[in-house]
Amino acid sequence: MRKRAMSITPIAVLSGLLMSPVLVLAQMPSEQPSAAKDKSAEPSDPRNLNGMWEFFANIPGQGIYATPSKNPPPMTPWAKAKYDEARPGYGPKAQAGGNDPILKCFPTGIPRIIFFPQPLEIVQMPERMFMFFEREHEWRQIWTDGRSHPKNLEPTWMGDSIGKWDGDTFVVDTVGLTEKSWLDFYGDPHSDDMHLIERYKRVDRDSLTLQVIVEDPKAYTSTWVGDTKTYKLLKGKKAYMDELPCIPEEEDSFTNRIRMPAAGKKPE
Repeated sequence: MRKRAMSITPIAVLSGLLMSPVLVLAQMPSEQPSAAKDKSAEPSDPRNLNGMWEFFANIPGQGIYATPSKNPPPMTPWAKAKYDEARPGYGPKAQAGGNDPILKCFPTGIPRIIFFPQPLEIVQMPERMFMFFEREHEWRQIWTDGRSHPKNLEPTWMGDSIGKWDGDTFVVDTVGLTEKSWLDFYGDPHSDDMHLIERYKRVDRDSLTLQVIVEDPKAYTSTWVGDTKTYKLLKGKKAYMDELPCIPEEEDSFTNRIRMPAAGKKPE
């Protein structure tokens, strides 16, 4: 089984919660000050995932950065051939001027985009949930109205997603994902037949966990059960998304200025 070196980009720790101001009632000299209720201490609704979240890579036990887990299951010959052809722009296999789809501004795709340490916003509505991503300003919809997946889906970058609650865990079931995307930064492949499960759980007011499960017999000899990822709620001025579209000219410029020299190669 392959093992990968850890590749974690530190992310600043979120600021502490502010205590509510103390409200002093001075109607009678003998009356003691009364502290206003600290709303930050109230438990959150575990079925309310609304908010702007960020992948929090610098947490002990978080697991390897930007992939379902450190140790994927063995690949099939079909997947191994695709993996060997992959030349990522990042990670332990990084090669400047590689063939990572995102270097050509192809959509990042699911699940890879949810591993970026950049904000994603969840918006719940009565019959569907939206996810908006800072990266590429991508978005996806997850249907929660009880429908099933359509038949004969044409593969797309985000696929077709349906969601439902399993207790306090929100389970997203996605099919119809194009094999043009990579699973992660390392060039791990998947086929058009991949069945992706995401399990989201709001464990407290400021923390959301995610486990990704990959079922793809064409690519892997067993189910790839990911480790637990943790996301933190962004609040105040931190709850903000920059404009980060992917522009081919800028991506090429970054490769020539940063990636090529870092790899000891001359810019093209």
